[in-house]
Amino acid sequence: MNLLRRLKFNLTYFGKAPWDSGISPPELYDFITSHPAARAIDIGCGTGTNIITLANAGWQVTGFDFASRAVQIAKRKLKHAGIQADVFTDDAIQMKKVRGPFELALDLGCFHGIQNKADYLTQLTHILVPNGFWLMYGFFKPAPLLPPPGLAPSDVDMISAHGLTLLSRTDGFDKRERPSAWFLYQKHS
Repeated sequence: MNLLRRLKFNLTYFGKAPWDSGISPPELYDFITSHPAARAIDIGCGTGTNIITLANAGWQVTGFDFASRAVQIAKRKLKHAGIQADVFTDDAIQMKKVRGPFELALDLGCFHGIQNKADYLTQLTHILVPNGFWLMYGFFKPAPLLPPPGLAPSDVDMISAHGLTLLSRTDGFDKRERPSAWFLYQKHS
């Protein structure tokens, strides 16, 4: 991860990060109401909002973010909410501290910002149980050849090559009117 980019993210969390709404999305609630509670990981957990939502629904949750400032805030929020969860700083393309396996991997805006998506997908499939789920949200690049952030059609094509089957895709727009989508994948058994 680019050191300058990491610094920028950490500094953003000293104010109000524009991507951190503090509200879990309806797509997450839909998933947890239709699947039994198990082990989940929030990749790029930010300030822990979705960790709290999952834990309150009975899930055993782990979360990590590459921004240490976000992790500090998440730990405070979890303590205040009386939630036990393992939260730490890590990199999504290495996942050195992650101890799976997990039935659910949640990613709200991390995958689309990663340069080396193939390494991320290798780590993801390593930590998911057979038939485990990956619920992912990302926005699309305005031009496919631009560097991250954003998804390109080739990124979406690459996912199936890593043993993940698309179960659903819901296209829409983010608050900045960029094309975006929610994806639900399942790891092959």
